[in-house]
Parts: sequence; C-alpha cells; structure tokens
Amino acid sequence: SDHMENIYGYLMKYTNLVTGWQYRFFVLNNDAGLLEYFVNEQSRHLKPRGTLQLAGAVISPSDEDSHTFTVNAASGEQYKLRATDAKERQHWVSRLQICTQHHTEAIGKNNPPLKSRSFSLASQGSANSPGVQRRLSQNAVSFFNVGHHRLPTGKRVPIMQPDHLVDVREMMSQAEGQQRDLIRSIECLPVSGHLTSLDQDLLMLKATSMATMNCLNDCFHILQLQHASQQKGSLPAGTTISWLEPKISLANHFKNGAAQNFPAEINKPAAVREEQSIAEPCQLTREPEEINPDEELEDVCDDKEDDLGAVEEQRSVILHLLSQLKLGMDLTRVVLPTFILEKRSLLEMYADFMSHPDLFIAITNGTTPEERMIRFVEYYLTSFHEGRKGAIAKKPYNPIIGETFHCSWRMPKSEVTTDAGSNFSAHSPSEQVTLSKDLEGQRELDYYTVKFVAEQVSHHPPVSGFYAECAERKMCVNAHVWTKSKFLGMSIGVTMVGEGLLSLLEHGEEYTFSLPCAYARSILTVPWVELGGKVNINCVKTGYSASINFHTKPFYGGKLHRVTGEVKQNTTNTVVCRVQGEWNSVLEFTYSNGETKYVDLTKLSVTRKRVRPLEKQGPFESRRLWQHVTESLRDGDIDKATEHKRALEERQRNEERLRAETETPWSTKYFLKEGDGWVYHKPLWKTVSAAQTQQTDTN
Repeated sequence: SDHMENIYGYLMKYTNLVTGWQYRFFVLNNDAGLLEYFVNEQSRHLKPRGTLQLAGAVISPSDEDSHTFTVNAASGEQYKLRATDAKERQHWVSRLQICTQHHTEAIGKNNPPLKSRSFSLASQGSANSPGVQRRLSQNAVSFFNVGHHRLPTGKRVPIMQPDHLVDVREMMSQAEGQQRDLIRSIECLPVSGHLTSLDQDLLMLKATSMATMNCLNDCFHILQLQHASQQKGSLPAGTTISWLEPKISLANHFKNGAAQNFPAEINKPAAVREEQSIAEPCQLTREPEEINPDEELEDVCDDKEDDLGAVEEQRSVILHLLSQLKLGMDLTRVVLPTFILEKRSLLEMYADFMSHPDLFIAITNGTTPEERMIRFVEYYLTSFHEGRKGAIAKKPYNPIIGETFHCSWRMPKSEVTTDAGSNFSAHSPSEQVTLSKDLEGQRELDYYTVKFVAEQVSHHPPVSGFYAECAERKMCVNAHVWTKSKFLGMSIGVTMVGEGLLSLLEHGEEYTFSLPCAYARSILTVPWVELGGKVNINCVKTGYSASINFHTKPFYGGKLHRVTGEVKQNTTNTVVCRVQGEWNSVLEFTYSNGETKYVDLTKLSVTRKRVRPLEKQGPFESRRLWQHVTESLRDGDIDKATEHKRALEERQRNEERLRAETETPWSTKYFLKEGDGWVYHKPLWKTVSAAQTQQTDTN
C-alpha cells in the first residue's frame, strides 16, 4: 500500500524540563514496525539515538495545540513530539497509526490460538507462585518481541473464533473472583497488631491488583474490537479506544462477591445529550456581557464538604488511581474520580477569596502608605480560610475553556473601617465629576458594591483570569493563575503560578502579589488541605513590601497551618509589622509602636455573595454549566455525576480538535493577553483614566 511507505523528517522532541524541545531526525520503518530518531540527518547511518516498537502503541494528537502529538509504546516509553504545523502533524499521526495497526494485528495473527494456552488462575495455585510468574513473563516476552516479524504476502490467517473470547472471559471471571477474595482477606485483618489491614504493602497490593484487573479488561475490550474488525474487514471509521475509565463498574466491584459482566451500552440521560449538544463557545456570542448587580440574589447555596462517606466507600478506586501514578507526575491530564470533587467550579472558589469585602474596601481607607500595606496583608491572610468548604479536602471542577463566573457583594458602608479624613465624600469636586452616572446613582445607596468576574482563558495550560472592583472606592484587583498539580506520594501538590495586581486609584498605588502552594494531605485516609511556600507583596511607589511564609507541618511535632510574615519599609529596611498564627484560626499582628491585634478567623463575619439565578445565567456560566454534575453529587449518585462530567469534557475535546483542524484561534470573552499575563478587558484604571481625560477636555 502507498500508505505503508517509510517516511522521515525533522520533528521536535521534548526531552525534559531542563533541556526542553530539541530538533531530531525521525524515521518511520514500516517493515520493522519501528520509530527511530537520530541527532540529525547526517547521522542517519549510525545507530539510532532512540527506538520505539510501534506494535501495541497508542498515537495521540495532543490537546495542547495543533502541532503536538505523543507516541505511547506498549513498553511504557513515550515520545512527545511536535511538527511544524497541523498538516505535518496529521501526516505523521496517520502514517504512524496505520503502521501501528498493521503490526498490532500481526501480533494476534502470529501468536498461537488462545485456547491452546491452558492457563487458568483457578487451577494454577497462588498467583504469586514462581511458576505463574514465569509463565506470565514468558507470555510478555512473546508479545513484545514480534515487532521485527513480517507477514508473508497474501497469507491468510484463520479468524479468531468467538469461543476463544468466551474462554478469555471465563479466565478473567476466575481472576476477578480470586482478586475479590484477596481484597476481602486483607480487609478482614485486624486494625492493630503485627499485620493489619492498613499495612502499606497490603494497601499497595490491593491497588496494583485492581489496576491489573482493569488493564486486563481494557485488553479484552481491544480483543473484542479486533474480532469485530476481522469479521468486517477493518475497524469502522472514527473508532476510538478509551483508556480513561475501567470497563468494570468499580462502584459495584466488591458487592456480594459476584462476577460483573460487561454492561451493555447505557442510554445517555437527556441532560447528558443536552450537555453534548450545547453549541461550541466560539459559535456563541463572545462579546463581553455587562451583568446588572440588581439581577443577582443573595446566595443560599451552602455545600459544606464534610462528608467522608463517598471517599471511604470508594477507597479501592483511590488505590487503583495511586497504583498508576509516579512521584512527580503532572496531574493536569489525569482524569480523577468524580467522588473527590467539590460541588463548585475552581472559578467560584476564586470568588470565595473575596468573602470579606469589608476588609478589602478598608484597604484604601488607610491614611498612610504603611497603614494601607498592613491592611492589605490583613485582608490577604484572611482570604484563604473561606476558600475551603469544610474540613475534608476535595477538588473543585476543572473549568471548561470559555467558562465564566459572575457574582457581587453588597457591603453596608457603616461596617467598613474608616479613618478620619479618608471618607469617600472627601474627594474633590473634580474627582467626583469623573464618576459615571451609574456611580452617581449608587452614591445615594447605603452600601458599597464589589463586582467579580472570572474566566477560564486557556485549557492547556489551565489558566484562569479573575477581576474584582469596587468602583465607588476606585479600587480593583486583577489576577491570572495557572494551576500546576503534581503527585507527591501520599499527597498532591498544587502550584499557583501567576500574579495579582491590586490598584488603589485614589492613591495611585499598585500592589503586586503571588499565591502560596496548596497540598492535599493524607489522601488515603481523611484528606485535608495545607498551604505552603513564600509569597511576596510589593508596592513600588511607596517602597513598602511584605514577605509571608506559609509553613507546612514538619514530619515530627510542629503546628498545622502556621504562617509568619513581616511588613517593612524597603528604603530604611525597617520592619513596621510582624504577623504570626494560623491562616485558618487566629492571627496576631504586632506593630512597630508595640501594639498587638488579634484576628480570630473563626468568628470573622462572612458576607454572602450574590449570584444570578440559573435561568438567567448563560450556558457557559459555571453553575449552569455544571448544574447536572452538582445535582448528582448532592443526591449521592456518583455514576450519574461521572456521566455528566464526562460529557462536558468530551465536548471540550471535540471543540478543541475542531479548532485545531480549522486553525481557528480561541477567542476569550473578558480577558486580554498582555505579555505573560491576562488582564480584564475594561479595568477600572482605564475607565477612571478615560473619565478624567474627558473631564480635562471639558474644562
């Protein structure tokens, strides 16, 4: 076939974080079923720098962009490659897939019939016996060493008979039964003593045995597809094999000790069909929408995440997941179980950092630069505890690209800390004229309004932008955050890459700040959240800065959630305030004049945000977008929640694939790319500046 010719050319290959991407010369050897690469074309006659067996490999176009793709060999080795454009990527991917399919099918045809392998776990004794392990390793060797064999032209191979698949299903049923017996035996062990049910080696044995069974079921699924293709001649166009979810219903895996058969295709609920049929975001209006705060109602939703029931019931799934992860592995593309999810989007979690709008507004009321910096530090340190919904660490939904979240807060003016001479009414007449008519009407009200908007501006990498403003007090904050998560063994670490900017326009001051890392600890027992790392707050104009350390708990002794920090004047290097305590409990501020102030976060009043009802929200606003997942989680229906979540994620992948094929760039709605960051399209500093310019022209 003309599709089976050897192809070669330069591709970029990702090596590691230090070296990054490098150009290498690649050769697809169709006869041998190999993908080889060399330093350059001139060294092609030398030994390849690397070689991948394509038999059993998976070739995957990447979601990152239209140029990148990965080659995942059956041995576990992976090449991450990048072509010069989408057309070249498609050329390589299609040729690699054809070669892979050809040599994968050759394995099944060359191997002896399955029935001749009289292998039964039930009759061979312990799965850990040397004999069984030797046979398993021999079968693996026979699988991976056939890549160089070529089928004689025109040779016909007998089609696999259906009874072979029945035999395989029987053996797997026996293996599943033994695996369930193993799990029960471990779980029946005492919780204390020499050998307990919580022994780390036994927990890992449970996890790996579960992973093995699911891998076998995935392989059986492929065998079924191959059998169908042999009968029909080839796989139907567009057929894909999903590796994301196990074929056994994990939730029911241990119920009653009965072997689970493969479920038939389940009719998708109407809500899932609705989620899959929502028009692509770029086809909807991408024009920014002005949200009227009067349409928003005080939020009555209060989903505390203190229920450990689902986590305990699904512990086997957690072990199964852990068995597939490696230390330091990037979890951005790992599909996590639905039952560990919070009932809200990450974009809404960012909004909860503004749950003390009185402290936020009070920043600009400080009479001196020193006082304003200290007030910002106070607000900053009190913003994290409300971001956690309960004591149990759960993960918010990963926002879909184009997803947005809007809300606002109303803060009675009488409850905002003020200082003599700093009241808003003290502004000069010329400053007051610069305010819009809307603000003039708002001045008559007895409350301040803080508006908030967040948008998921990028999918790979996952970047969120959020913006909040109190127009009446001429202050706003703009931030962008890239969440990078890694597996750390018995915990998960999340680095918040990005920067925030607080603007106090009436003082002409800008404060830059960063965010701490977050850790989900004890993910096998009772998961909890810990913050860690050093963050800095800096105001160039005033010369004041703050350094804050979030301390992680030492292995032995030490306190949880400890935080320390200091505010100083950079010019004189004088410390004007020190802070210590716990970021979710009590904070102690000690000032240069010797005074001490305590802030008990457990008694700090929380102002409820105001959100539009679901029926008034757009289809890509967080609560409406995830409403079916949230409702299913509230009802405790994990399977249904998983189905809705999968539908949303699949739609996002399809849309991204379509944009790559049509070379259509993604267009954001509220945030614009500026350098390495993202800025709200209509920040207050532009609005006020334009109004002041207009006033000057009028005068």
